[in-house]
Amino acid sequence: MSSSSLRVFLLFISLYTAGGFRYYEMDQCDFNSTDLKDIEYTRSMYYNKLMLVRFSSSVGKFEGYTKFGIRAADGWNNQSSILEGMRDAKERLCQHNIKIDYSHILSKSVEPTVRVHSVVPPAGGHPAMLVCSVYDFYPRYIKVSWQRDGEEVSQDVTSTDELADGDWFYQLHSHLEYTPRSGEKISCVVEHASLKTPLVKDWDPSMPESERNQIAIGASGLILGLILSLAGFIYFKRKSRGRILVPNN
Repeated sequence: MSSSSLRVFLLFISLYTAGGFRYYEMDQCDFNSTDLKDIEYTRSMYYNKLMLVRFSSSVGKFEGYTKFGIRAADGWNNQSSILEGMRDAKERLCQHNIKIDYSHILSKSVEPTVRVHSVVPPAGGHPAMLVCSVYDFYPRYIKVSWQRDGEEVSQDVTSTDELADGDWFYQLHSHLEYTPRSGEKISCVVEHASLKTPLVKDWDPSMPESERNQIAIGASGLILGLILSLAGFIYFKRKSRGRILVPNN
């Protein structure tokens, strides 16, 4: 699976509170691997959200974006020691931290949990709707598709984006609207970096186990109630037969 560019922010903020103005600098690393040639390092300098000056390793010098920024960029570009230090920052800041990120986070993956279940379709929709819910996977990039009797389904399929859980994990829900056919086999297919082969989850049209258990428990309670009621009725009848009726005077 291909992945898009990853990004690490190294943020250094300097605040000047007089009059409520703020100056800050932001170091940023854009990368696709730990190789230096795949990394771009930038340092941006802002004043009240307005970018003044920016250094980019791909350009190799400072660029000004305001009148003041242009003057500052020209001055720094004429100082070889400053330019050399900025070019070294790509290896010193980016490559060092990116290797740590890859070894501890970015190279890791967690297999998703997949559940296929039916839901009530919206009014005026298809007679039936299935949902393939994919939970707790990392990294974010994932492909979820549907198959009907082994053939991929492309129509009447909608899907959410990868939804962040806020704990590094993601979830996604894919919906399939369809008209049921006897004997057909419908499957949800999940492809992810954590899986060596696609994970295929078949739709089981029978009642879910949780619902079967609830019905079984309810039926057992009903039978037990009937048995207790019958035992009480028999006991009452037997006691009634042994009573001696005393006539009223």
